[in-house]
Amino acid sequence: MQDVPDLREIKLRKTSRLLEIVFDDRRRFELPFEYLRVFSPSAEVRGHGPGQEVLQVGKENVRIDRVEPVGNYAVRLYFDDGHNTGLYTWQYLLELGEHYDRKWRQYLERLRAAGDVRSAGPPAVPSPGRKGLDSKKSEQA
Repeated sequence: MQDVPDLREIKLRKTSRLLEIVFDDRRRFELPFEYLRVFSPSAEVRGHGPGQEVLQVGKENVRIDRVEPVGNYAVRLYFDDGHNTGLYTWQYLLELGEHYDRKWRQYLERLRAAGDVRSAGPPAVPSPGRKGLDSKKSEQA
C-alpha cells in the first residue's frame, strides 16, 4: 500500500466552491464541490460493489456547508443537498486530486452515455492550476 502523506491544511472556499487541501509533502489541490459530490465515497454513490455505482446528476451548483474532521485520517463533508455520508480519507482525497482530469473526463462521458448534460460550464478550476502549487490564493471563504 502506498504511503499516504498527512493532510496539513484544508480550506473551504465557499465563494469559488472549492475545497483546498494541502498535504505535508506540499502537494496542493483545489477540488470543486461538484467533483467531490459526484465522487462521494458513500455507498449511495459508489454502491456496494463494482458495477453498482449510481451516476450523480444535477450537482453543478451543490455547495459544502461544513467540513467535519474524523480522527486523524478523514473528513466528512456536509453538502447543501443533504448528502453527508461517506468519509473522505486522506488517501481518497489524494487520489481525487491526482487523478482529477481522468476522473472528470470519465464522469462527463458517463453523463453523455446516459443522455444527460450538465446545466453549467466546466468546474471552476482549470487543469494546470490544481496541484503542486506553493503559493496561496487570496480568496477567503
